Amino acid sequence: MMRMDCHMHSTVSDGSFTIPQLIERAKQNGLDAIVLTDHDTLSQRNQIPETEGLQVFAGIEISAYDYKNDFRVHMLGYRIQRPEGTEQIVHPTLEARHANSMKQIAILNQHGYEIDVDKLHRADGKYIYKQHIMDDLVQRGKAPDMFGTFYQTTFKHGGICDFDIHYPSPLEALRAIKDAGGLAVLAHSGQQQNFCIIPELVEAGLDGLELQHHANKEKDRAIIRQYAEQYHLFLTGGSDFHGRYEGVSVDVGDYIAEPSGVCALLGGICE
Repeated sequence: MMRMDCHMHSTVSDGSFTIPQLIERAKQNGLDAIVLTDHDTLSQRNQIPETEGLQVFAGIEISAYDYKNDFRVHMLGYRIQRPEGTEQIVHPTLEARHANSMKQIAILNQHGYEIDVDKLHRADGKYIYKQHIMDDLVQRGKAPDMFGTFYQTTFKHGGICDFDIHYPSPLEALRAIKDAGGLAVLAHSGQQQNFCIIPELVEAGLDGLELQHHANKEKDRAIIRQYAEQYHLFLTGGSDFHGRYEGVSVDVGDYIAEPSGVCALLGGICE
């Protein structure tokens, strides 16, 4: 079976590895294909170098929120034919996330953290994420680690930077992919416990579910398989690799797509 990691992030969004570094890591780990699924952008599609010995594709992970049910929904998009339409839908999220980060930086500086905005890494050279703020604080000894107590008490649980942006709805995220001729896959539903939305997404054109992911527990995978069988959805998988910008120890290729997912993403006909 082809070994295909269908979910990872580069420095184009919130990953710490560049695209060439991800490609090299994938080769070292014996993969046949990878998909770069940076958050809310398809900019990476124009940054993939010519590569031998590994198939490299551009996808997307769209950040959405179901405000009715109060949970996050991440939608993976593959084989997108008309990226301009998708980019138009997700671009406001990038801008809002950057503005939100700038507000958080201002608050942190008021509390003495002395963050120099000009020295922060920026996704795709433009956008600051929370991960970039935390990485700067860790590198300068202002915080002990990326996602420990400091992060939890500052950016979560009512901390001074505990506020977020408005996200598209799950259906808007799905349409941003489907209207562009792509395949839509619900990401790591075990992590966000949003299984109840699957029937509604199927009616709107959902194509697949992400089965193999470090946040999907055994009971979650059983539920995902059941929904996939019921609605004839293909199954993907991926490491969701972020490098050092991730609180979980995972490597490129640790989780790979099921045969049905590989077949669908490569344009084959799946039984």
